[in-house]
Amino acid sequence: MTNTKWVVDASHSSIDFSVKHMMVAKTKGVFNKFDASIEADPADLTSANIEFTIDTASIDTRNNDRDTHLRSADFFDVENKPSITFKSTKIVKTSDDEYDVTGDVTIKGVTRSETFAVTFEGQGKNPWGQEVAGFSGKGTINRSDYDLTYNAALETGGVLIGDKITISLEIEASKEA
Repeated sequence: MTNTKWVVDASHSSIDFSVKHMMVAKTKGVFNKFDASIEADPADLTSANIEFTIDTASIDTRNNDRDTHLRSADFFDVENKPSITFKSTKIVKTSDDEYDVTGDVTIKGVTRSETFAVTFEGQGKNPWGQEVAGFSGKGTINRSDYDLTYNAALETGGVLIGDKITISLEIEASKEA
């Protein structure tokens, strides 16, 4: 089968993240606005072309003060660097429905290669007869690699914000008509 274009259904998709806070708990958040360009054969993603663009101003951690700080130059600097991008460079099948998707991630003007574990969740027709496919993905990046270095030392030792960011994706896409 050949690659076809797929359109992400944002109302049935999400990009979530979590980070250690105060060395003992995790703080979670989402990016509410993102877009993707996907050309793929869902039955075999090894030849897929996948690109994501995330609107950094759409960050939402359910705390307005924290979100405002995350949008500032201390973190994402949304005025000067309004998006995070991902462009796949290599996709390796690791089992029947699982893949390692490697690509260039750009945050705050810094580009690094990262790999995400992606699972093809299935394919079918929605009630309107449109072909849909589902994918989930997970990976970890180090925020300091992308000049996201703001932090504070704790009196008890350690730091306020962990370096490792866990990213989780749930994507539902429909075949472009």
